[in-house]
Amino acid sequence: MHSSLDGFAAGLNGELNWINVNEEIFDFVGTMTEKADTALYGRVTYEMMQSYWPDAGNKPNASKHDKEHSAWYSKVSKVVLSKTLSKEGQDNTIVISDQLADRINKIKEQDGKDILIFGSPSASHSLLSLGLIDEFWIFVNPVLLGEGIPLFKGVTEITKLNLLETKTFTCGVIALHYEKKRSK
Repeated sequence: MHSSLDGFAAGLNGELNWINVNEEIFDFVGTMTEKADTALYGRVTYEMMQSYWPDAGNKPNASKHDKEHSAWYSKVSKVVLSKTLSKEGQDNTIVISDQLADRINKIKEQDGKDILIFGSPSASHSLLSLGLIDEFWIFVNPVLLGEGIPLFKGVTEITKLNLLETKTFTCGVIALHYEKKRSK
């Protein structure tokens, strides 16, 4: 998830035009998607992804990233948290509208690779409030928004984290990788 230095995941109206991305970050994220076979989205992010990624790699001016991510997107299982999205006609997609904790835990228990959450601040807030996020990758951008959609919301108890790694990109973004500390 991208974040401003002052802790926002998006502008007040969901704006993301402040996010720094370049080939270096795309290549790094590619190493993360190689380790994942499930992508989790909120409805808004899923609809945005569906409008672009299925055909992005086939366009005449498609970048290396477009081709690679489009191929990954077409084969990866998708989980969408939504109370309004129809479950019909969604290719390789599960829509979860209720029993969030039970349904996500069942997915987590299945054999497979990692589950990645892309964007989706509201979905992340829901998962976070239920203690369902095990690791965090936060891409801190060198910008102050002043206001917007907070990165973290709905945290009701202290959640201690272990820093696993950091990565600094030439565009000024710093990636922070944390895991939740396990209870003793």
